[in-house]
Amino acid sequence: MAGKKDYYEVLGVDRKATPEDIKKAYRALAMKHHPDRNPGDKKAEQKFKELSEAYDVLKDEQKRAAFDRFGHAAFEQGGPHGPGGMGGGGAGGQGFPHGFADIFNEMFGDFMGGGGAGGPGGGHGRGADLSYNMEISLEDAHGGRKTTVHVPSSVACEPCHGTGSAGGKAPGACPTCQGRGRVRSQSGFFTIERTCPTCGGAGEVVRDPCKSCGGAGRVRKEKTLNVAIPPGVEDGTRIRLAGEGEAGVRGGPAGDLYIFLSVAPHAIFQRDGANIHCRVPMPMTTAALGGTIEVPTIDGHRAKLNIPAGTSSGQQFRLKSKGMSVLRSGARGDMFVQAFVETPQNLSKRQKELLDEFTREGPAERMSPQSHSFFGKVKELWEDLKE
Repeated sequence: MAGKKDYYEVLGVDRKATPEDIKKAYRALAMKHHPDRNPGDKKAEQKFKELSEAYDVLKDEQKRAAFDRFGHAAFEQGGPHGPGGMGGGGAGGQGFPHGFADIFNEMFGDFMGGGGAGGPGGGHGRGADLSYNMEISLEDAHGGRKTTVHVPSSVACEPCHGTGSAGGKAPGACPTCQGRGRVRSQSGFFTIERTCPTCGGAGEVVRDPCKSCGGAGRVRKEKTLNVAIPPGVEDGTRIRLAGEGEAGVRGGPAGDLYIFLSVAPHAIFQRDGANIHCRVPMPMTTAALGGTIEVPTIDGHRAKLNIPAGTSSGQQFRLKSKGMSVLRSGARGDMFVQAFVETPQNLSKRQKELLDEFTREGPAERMSPQSHSFFGKVKELWEDLKE
């Protein structure tokens, strides 16, 4: 095995390369050196063989571990993964490594227009899924909503009942692939299987296409759908409407419609999961003397809130079960009200006199304890600096 190249060098990757790195490297090099792209080029054919052999080992966790430990000896006759190492033709025998066709189909699938190996495909393909973006209000996110959406889509052709054939007749077997949907061709050491160019992999052809849909079995049409938005949805919630996507090809199953919700910002409330926050202004007199105020709630009602005497700006009050609905639950979050004490403005002469009298009436440490404490600390700091 002295003449064989290191598999990592063949693929041009580091020994610490991830499986994804190895896959990407093989894909790029295999496309470049594939014999179909280099007809008659023996060097390209040999290079392609080496690439496939290297990838067959490095893509398999156990084989890769054996190669890292024993090198090519791991796949010699009698080696820990012998005989033939990778099975079949063997790493050093004629032809390509075992499972080469599977490797290439795994990597490229529809190489040059094909699909995966196997039976007929595409004839009655599933319709594509559709997505629709919808913005809703915070109130709708809380209480739910029933609405309608208009979605450009495709539906089954009525005249041909989705078959694509005039009069709804069943399509016939494709004469090129005999209904298999795949055709094979020989190229050098191996056989390549591709999608049938006549039927596109369907295995059948429409001999008399429907005039309404041109043989597609579906036509473009805008659909109007009813959508029920449940209470408690959040920004980014996805709603699936099964079977409301694109119609399937020639009678195939329809795709799904996915509605992605976004919740618009609210003028008063800020959402935090199931809880909501609200900043409420209040007169200085209410904050100082205490009282009762009314605050709006997300469900459109009002709630009474008792304000204790001496309330400061930033102080928070909690209203239990006045927050958002919880999805698929009867529970509700809480509402947090933050007080914002307004400073009086545009005072009359008499009001100013009363405030002056209020200031002179009592000691600062009793009426404004926080201010008195703060400025007391500042005074101490200045005195310490002087010393």
